[in-house]
Amino acid sequence: MTWDSGGRGDGKTVLVTGASAGIGYFAAEQLAAEGATVVLSCRDTTKADLAIRAIRARVPAARLLSVRSDLADLSSLPATVDALGVECLDAVVLNAGVLLSEPERRVNAQGHELMFATNHLGHFALVAHLAPMLTAAPHSRVITVGSFAARSELLDLGDLQSERDYRPKRTYGRSKLAQMLFGFELNRRLAAQGADIASIVVHPGGALDALTPSRPPLFVRTTAQRLRGLPAGVALHGKHAGAAGIVRAVLDTEVAGGQLWGPRIFGLRGRPHRETPHAHMTDLEVADRLWAASADLTGVDPLRRPARRDHRR
Repeated sequence: MTWDSGGRGDGKTVLVTGASAGIGYFAAEQLAAEGATVVLSCRDTTKADLAIRAIRARVPAARLLSVRSDLADLSSLPATVDALGVECLDAVVLNAGVLLSEPERRVNAQGHELMFATNHLGHFALVAHLAPMLTAAPHSRVITVGSFAARSELLDLGDLQSERDYRPKRTYGRSKLAQMLFGFELNRRLAAQGADIASIVVHPGGALDALTPSRPPLFVRTTAQRLRGLPAGVALHGKHAGAAGIVRAVLDTEVAGGQLWGPRIFGLRGRPHRETPHAHMTDLEVADRLWAASADLTGVDPLRRPARRDHRR
């Protein structure tokens, strides 16, 4: 399938979480270059401002907005959505994530393990709060950004929050698997309701900083980094390339709900193409139980409009 992206973003409004760094930044930059109005959803407002400067240096006519969001704090999300200032969203890119390396298990304000809370629960709840805006736009899309790391993990439904056995890399991989399970299950449930919203899952492959071009003042790749990254370029690519699948999932009308897209070469580098998801990513029973647990932990359901809160109190 060939694809010409030129101008397909005109008139669209897209929210990208974690847009101040890495793959989220490049997704925002590339979507802005295609004419979309991009809302950068970031926890750090200073970094969001730097990202906007970097995008406008390359796309002077970019239409950009920013909103502060902390996916790790579920109680903050209704106010974040209220602050968007838009009536409808053509797409939301669930990209923000955290990968911890320290051996101590950390929790968020609600007591949930931090990687599972940020990467999965925060996005699960965000989609619930954004549902009216997504419903208001024709043919809207939810793009879940998974990870190659999810291929080698299985969810422990009895220990979703790694309370009994916490290992940072495994917990991260399971949080990304949870995201991907959610993305596929969301599409099944939307289709069953006849909703005009598609849920698509994307992963960026092996995306390295050393293979990523500089975007000052946000990110500057040194000569030493570039040289160290050259050998890896045989098998991996930069974060700008990893973002290409996200942009295609947002804009290409031939990409359909329920599909998985990733890099063409061994799932690690190259242009995006459609992949067949591994069976554990689409397990119906696991997805159903994960959905129920997520709704219980967050207090919201993406297919049931949450009650509005009076933030003036």
